[in-house]
Amino acid sequence: MTGLAFLLTLAFGFWLSRAGRPYNGALFNLHKLLALGAVVVAGIQIAGTLKSAGALTLIVALLVAAGAGVIALFATGALMSLNNPNYALLLNIHRVAPVLVVIALALAAWLLAGRPR
Repeated sequence: MTGLAFLLTLAFGFWLSRAGRPYNGALFNLHKLLALGAVVVAGIQIAGTLKSAGALTLIVALLVAAGAGVIALFATGALMSLNNPNYALLLNIHRVAPVLVVIALALAAWLLAGRPR
């Protein structure tokens, strides 16, 4: 479920960027709501996993880094929609942040999968 919401968020984000500015209100809001839903569901799943696994410091640090990346995505997306003068910088951050989030989550999942039960 979370993976599908993440992929849909990416798809609508690419569609939104290709549609150009000013942003289509329906696409923009759908993109934001999908992202928010994915974050909420992922947070619930991660909290349950950490409770049952006994969190390690590195795993928690990776999850905090992923959370910071998600916050950066929401913030840069909001600022880009407001015609911020630093649009190019914000766009670069908005393009790099998902890669960092995926790397941090993949490493955390790999560490969790390799832990003895």
